[in-house]
Amino acid sequence: MKKPRLLMFLIVSTYAAGLSTVNPSGKSAEAKRVNKAIELLEQGQPIYYTGAHGGYEEGKRLAQTWADYINYEMEHGAYDVTLLRRFMQGLVDGGPTRSGHRTPAVICTLPVGGIDEATMKANYWMVQQVLAAGAHGILLCHARSPEAIRVFVEAARYPFHKGRVGNGLKEGLRGSGGQGFASQIWGIDTNRYLQIADPWPLNPEGEILLGLKIEDRHALQNAESSVRVPGIGFAEWGPSDMGMSWGFPGRQGENYVKVMKEARERVFSACKAAKIPFLNGVAPDSVERMIDEGVMIGSGNQKAADKGRRYSKRSMPW
Repeated sequence: MKKPRLLMFLIVSTYAAGLSTVNPSGKSAEAKRVNKAIELLEQGQPIYYTGAHGGYEEGKRLAQTWADYINYEMEHGAYDVTLLRRFMQGLVDGGPTRSGHRTPAVICTLPVGGIDEATMKANYWMVQQVLAAGAHGILLCHARSPEAIRVFVEAARYPFHKGRVGNGLKEGLRGSGGQGFASQIWGIDTNRYLQIADPWPLNPEGEILLGLKIEDRHALQNAESSVRVPGIGFAEWGPSDMGMSWGFPGRQGENYVKVMKEARERVFSACKAAKIPFLNGVAPDSVERMIDEGVMIGSGNQKAADKGRRYSKRSMPW
């Protein structure tokens, strides 16, 4: 074996073993999990995200993002898995992160909504393709139906993962063949990928984070049962779409009308009861209040995230 290849093998093996890595800035940190977002949530730390939709160069640029995870937009943009793969490779080539993770976590939205079971069954292949690109999770938009959500979770699982199968879930639908590229992106061997590519917190060792957008009045009616589908890791109430659903298409800031306030409270309460994180917008002047309220995932800017991290006494580098 040539020395350069041996060196690369040692670097990847060191990362996979959870040892310290050194990022380009010279700071050293130790990552205990593949998925940075899950690692922080397990510590009780709020997390923050930014958005993306491009390819290799955008991935390389965002490899050192201030965010804990990247929301990769495929709901309204093109469903282009080749572009997503290039983005993921750019993250790898621009990494590791200051926290010692190979990449920031990447959670994708899809152009299919969780409207009903039949719709999700017909489009479960989208879940498989995104995860085979090395993504760390998926956010299901318009999650109206608990039956659709169950199929969503099953589409993200391999059939040999048996947690809650027969007790809320059917057998997983992911097939062999996609684990090669995904494991390369994660920096681990394929056998290890197969073991940990499972939804958290359903599987405590799982590295896949699945979320729901309960973002219209129809989805709201099933909020409590939807968030309790095994394998769901977080949820949000999607105020823009929720507003449209109730006949309020413009942005309202936080001056919501009564029906909107009630919608947020219902989804938030459902998340608390199911013991999963709730996602909400945060700003520099609201992030501390949101943390006190119990918001665990924030959409906002770097200034809000930095302020929130200081407030929650985050020890992991960012």
